Amino acid sequence: MTFDLNSRYGLNPAHSEVVDACSHIEPCHALDMGCSNGRNALYLSQQGFQVTAVDNNPSAVNMLEQIIQEEQISTIQTEVYDLHEAQLKGPFGFVVCTVTLMFLNPNRVQAVIRNMQDSTFEGGYNLIVCAMNTSQHPCPMPFPFTFEEKELKEAYAGWELIKYNEDLGTMHNGAQLQFATLLAQKPKS
Repeated sequence: MTFDLNSRYGLNPAHSEVVDACSHIEPCHALDMGCSNGRNALYLSQQGFQVTAVDNNPSAVNMLEQIIQEEQISTIQTEVYDLHEAQLKGPFGFVVCTVTLMFLNPNRVQAVIRNMQDSTFEGGYNLIVCAMNTSQHPCPMPFPFTFEEKELKEAYAGWELIKYNEDLGTMHNGAQLQFATLLAQKPKS
């Protein structure tokens, strides 16, 4: 498959951080958390990853299922799953969570991150991109959850930070806000 499935099905392109991370990470079993209609899962599949794609929106998962069936893709498994449960079972080599945590109940985010970490095999990677709310850049969107300065970095103490920044960015709807972006590798014992 050399064509772009995302544009073929009218989906947004894969998140730029997912595309960038694929230049560092060998294809493995990946988890796409909050997959929506599959923009990242489809990209990862085309890069040679086996993908488990989960989302709590049955309509979005059904749309991804239709693409999988139409394209006869055998490398993506889908599941309707509420991330708040924080009971995903790995092990995964690459866990992707882009612009998802900010829609969760703030009281569950720590458990979700712990579950991501626990579901990653040693030497595996976690990628998180999430909105922030800081005094210098108050979040203009009413997300239930946003990170404070250095909060995401501190959650990954002991992991090797491949990439970490807290930069301004633009959402696909045009809103500009500050994002915490992390690509971290789980240490080997």
